[in-house]
Amino acid sequence: MTVRRAWIVATAAAAAGVGFVMLLVVGVYMVAGNLAGGVGQGAVALAKGAVPAAYQTVVQKWGNLCSAINPALLAAQLYQESGFNPNAKSPAKAEGIAQFIPGTWATHGIDGDGDGDRDVWDPNDAIPSAASYDCKLASYVKDAPGNQTENMLAAYNAGAYAVIKYGGVPPYRETQNYVKTITSLEKSFAAPVTRVDPSKQAAGAIYYAQKKLGTPYLWGGNGTSDQGGRFDCSGLTKAAYDAVGVTLPRVANDQYNAGPHPKREELLPGDLVFFSDDLTNSRAIRHVGIYVGGGYMIDAPKPGAVIRFDSIDTPDYFGATRVTEDGAKALPTTV
Repeated sequence: MTVRRAWIVATAAAAAGVGFVMLLVVGVYMVAGNLAGGVGQGAVALAKGAVPAAYQTVVQKWGNLCSAINPALLAAQLYQESGFNPNAKSPAKAEGIAQFIPGTWATHGIDGDGDGDRDVWDPNDAIPSAASYDCKLASYVKDAPGNQTENMLAAYNAGAYAVIKYGGVPPYRETQNYVKTITSLEKSFAAPVTRVDPSKQAAGAIYYAQKKLGTPYLWGGNGTSDQGGRFDCSGLTKAAYDAVGVTLPRVANDQYNAGPHPKREELLPGDLVFFSDDLTNSRAIRHVGIYVGGGYMIDAPKPGAVIRFDSIDTPDYFGATRVTEDGAKALPTTV
């Protein structure tokens, strides 16, 4: 289908209004009956580009250090802590890509790359140290009832004593939220082993975006009245999912982590599709649109253009995300 024909389809769809949405809902949920979702059992591989290429090998290796962790879980922790920034430093003096405080690093930092030193600022030391620390915590709480990974994460947040005392994840809201956050975010960094469930909110997000066709692009635009209702690419996708009760981060490279990542041939309407000049690193993503089927998306492409249909099959196509409520909620507000 050409872009010209896509515009004709868009016009017809707009005229159909609610009818278009109902057809989409029926189509999405017919497919849903035949799909299995989530991350399967067994060895866990990292999703394409989810971890920057410079760290992918070390995360994959050390993420298999013990049975309580896996590469995707380790990646989720690093993203949550620093956004894969090896120079990150928090107000609490946590340092590096894994955000160790000095006292914890002094006790648990290891020479991960065997070069003779332990450098908290070197990801080749800090990432192995994070994995090693996770596994030590898991060993401390190995006799506690419940899921060993959840108990390990709870020990990371609240201390091993609290997990032992309460016989599992303690009844602290902060700790329970931390466990849910990391286990939800884990799915965003794992390569799915089966097809993943379609988003329940997909039809509504597309309907919102289709109503914005023809709206002029605005860099930094969020669609507010003072901006003339204009959007940039991630402003449009955020607003579309906001309209159906799912809060996404503001920028495209964080939106990539809002759920699992279907393959190109598995795309469904409502998936977010991403584009980058570096196909090995999700942190370099620079553009996002909403997939509508047939190889096309609705997007706000660039200054001087309007919200329109565009083909997704370009050399800079990075990948896709099937947005989930839990995945979106798990994303840190700042990384």
